[in-house]
Amino acid sequence: MPHKMLKLSTLAILIAGASQASAAVYTVVPVANADSAGVKQLANQDYFAEAQANANSTPITVSSTGIKPSAENANCFTGTECAVDDYTVTGVAHRGTEGTPIADVTPYNQNSQEIVNQYELRRYCDDYLGYGTCDVWAENQFFGLKYTDDDEWNGQGVGGLQKKLAAWVNGYHSNAQGLVNGEAVDSFATDATKYDGTQKANLGNIIADTTDTLVKGAVGTKFVYGITSSSLFKNGSGMPRAFEKRGFVNTNGESVQLAPVTTSNALVSNMGQTQANDAVAMTDGKLLVVGSSSYAPSFFAKDSAGKDREDDNKLPSSDDILNNGSHPLNFNTMKQCAIKSSDNLYANWECQFSTFANEAAYWLVDTDGTVTSHAITAGSGDNRDGLAVIDKDNDALSFQASAQAVALDTNGAPIVVGYSTTDVRDDFYAIQAAYFTPKSAELTSWTRTLIPGLDIKPGDDRDFTYTMANGVNNKSVIVGDAKGNGEKPQRAFVYKAGQSKAQFFDDLAPAIFFKDSNSNAAAVNDNDQVVGWVDIEASKGKEARHRAFTYMTNNSVIKNANGEVVLAPNKAWMLDDLTNDPNAGVGSVANSYRILDATGVNNAGVIAATAYYCQGGYANLSNLAHCNGTEQRVIVKLVPNANATANDIQPRVKDEDEPLERSGGSLGILALTALGFIGFRRRK
Repeated sequence: MPHKMLKLSTLAILIAGASQASAAVYTVVPVANADSAGVKQLANQDYFAEAQANANSTPITVSSTGIKPSAENANCFTGTECAVDDYTVTGVAHRGTEGTPIADVTPYNQNSQEIVNQYELRRYCDDYLGYGTCDVWAENQFFGLKYTDDDEWNGQGVGGLQKKLAAWVNGYHSNAQGLVNGEAVDSFATDATKYDGTQKANLGNIIADTTDTLVKGAVGTKFVYGITSSSLFKNGSGMPRAFEKRGFVNTNGESVQLAPVTTSNALVSNMGQTQANDAVAMTDGKLLVVGSSSYAPSFFAKDSAGKDREDDNKLPSSDDILNNGSHPLNFNTMKQCAIKSSDNLYANWECQFSTFANEAAYWLVDTDGTVTSHAITAGSGDNRDGLAVIDKDNDALSFQASAQAVALDTNGAPIVVGYSTTDVRDDFYAIQAAYFTPKSAELTSWTRTLIPGLDIKPGDDRDFTYTMANGVNNKSVIVGDAKGNGEKPQRAFVYKAGQSKAQFFDDLAPAIFFKDSNSNAAAVNDNDQVVGWVDIEASKGKEARHRAFTYMTNNSVIKNANGEVVLAPNKAWMLDDLTNDPNAGVGSVANSYRILDATGVNNAGVIAATAYYCQGGYANLSNLAHCNGTEQRVIVKLVPNANATANDIQPRVKDEDEPLERSGGSLGILALTALGFIGFRRRK
């Protein structure tokens, strides 16, 4: 697969040579790019014959997902036990567009679960993103990249939702590969012997290279966890998947699947989805993994009045998938997947489109692969947190809850954050940010607390569509996002358990989080350092460019070994400013990166991030400077310089100022591709 990419080893040499002379707060250390082994593994796999040429010429896009926790006393700002090489960065490589992200419990966090065709993608974009080019966005998410405009159904696109939906008929080729430090990570789903559902004998023969995998994190030297799709199988009826997605943990050479915690329903136990979103090591050496788990079908279930409700919009038309009538789909057949789930679930294409109500859950995983699990969401039967599976007033809405992050508080007890469903004034089901605390050491029952100040109100003019918590630390400081209703922006927030309400970053740091900017708070460490991304320009009907930020919350401060302040309390910075070194010049390593997104930060202060890299440096030191050479998207980690002080923070010049300007130059084609189709969407 041809790419004009600088070798990762060359990048590492350049970094090593420049790091000692850096006057920035952070040094950028490369982790993965298109030449990394795991990325090449995905690139070298066969693809759909119609799309193979486009797959060969389309750069694979990499993104960071998290960073391994640091040792207890490690502090890179002071140089104490700062073992940079030990700070594993996890990520994912994508071949083309995702269509609907594997990391979402429900597509784009819409609990209607009706985004099953190009029209629904377009409607989501029109209603919630507000781009002036939603037709192009939807087409690329559905058909993939580089499809032919005059015959989009010819299968030439790379990635896309259509290929996932049509897998039963047309087969599938992997589009996503989980990474640890650029190396590929496989899951149990590639091994037919690891499938243990009661109907596994009906699956048929496994087909190689048909899984999509996302690594979410690594803990210590023994655990890697994430989310994987099932492999595709071949039987006499078609090419089924055992399930859409499952959480997994790799430990000591074993890959363990995280099965649904509720197993009384055969459809759920066989085809239900789970997700491993975050994890923490317990004092007994076990890994506490938190995420979501299906517990009931959501396309056909009972409401709070005990009446059967159904939503046939969750089943797409075969014409919307194949553009022909060769394989008609029938909702009555789909209902049988729930009503008579003891029958063969893998004989009917309709069962592949089963949707579920999901609850917050956890799994305890031992180093020998032993797993115990339990629900976090409270409930009995098909009720969760006092709600039925389906909203009695809207059969498109179902109960959804998820644990997105976990930390051990100062007493060693877990605090879990994420979201749960509430019935807003007995009017409609809505996803709302919440945190969960155990009632006992056995972790068999939990208390749910909705985060105040993020209330979702009825009516078209309500503030938010949904809210969710993404990160938490040992002081019960919680960060997350609140998606504005309709085209209103997504706003990052911070909240400390026990306070009166959440605070929004656009109120705390308006100089960076300007009015109507979109933002995401992804993670917070035990030093109260928050990381995420924020828009750096007004959207004006298109997807806005953005950059990574860090913020010191809760009156906390970071100092170096001499006691000098590095990062002051209650203040935000662009990470581009903290990696800037004007004294090094335009061609320096410090000017060769623009940090797009930060996804994790450990207690030593090391940040996992996604960046653009320009070989030879950008045209000038400004934030939106052009790349005159080859630009690529890479995974990096940002390592604090032990001798840094606040005086080393050098904000990049305004974009209209062009010191050290070179002639020519334009935004690289990879940047345009990623911003338009793969980049960080305003959706969380």
